[in-house]
Amino acid sequence: MPRKAMNTLGDLERAVMEQVWRAAEEHRAPVSVREVHEALGTSRNLAYTTVMTVMGRLAEAGLLTQERTGRAYRYAAAGSREELTATTMLDQLHGMDTTDRRSAMLHFLGDASPEEIADLKAALAEVEARHGDGSGTKAP
Repeated sequence: MPRKAMNTLGDLERAVMEQVWRAAEEHRAPVSVREVHEALGTSRNLAYTTVMTVMGRLAEAGLLTQERTGRAYRYAAAGSREELTATTMLDQLHGMDTTDRRSAMLHFLGDASPEEIADLKAALAEVEARHGDGSGTKAP
């Protein structure tokens, strides 16, 4: 899983990741620096080398994978948006004692809508089903 958390990404890094994820969703992955540069060019005035540097750093951080194609690299996301978000959340909770962790989760969920709470309950039920019924045995 990626070594860099979502909350530590800069604005340009996030924009690059969004383009790479979008390409994957559209079955165009892996992508070249040129493709990402052109996609970002519609809203930003960036040098090609700037995008190349950012993508190289994201690969070094474990967020992108690199594949050499001729003289250039093609890049793909090492994980989904959801996986990166989950890693970020877990990184923030890791190391907290139980009381602090529970308090942080309560603050996080304090303003949740009824739909978000229903989604959370459904996700929790799915995780519990994967881990068994709570008796210490795995579900078949």
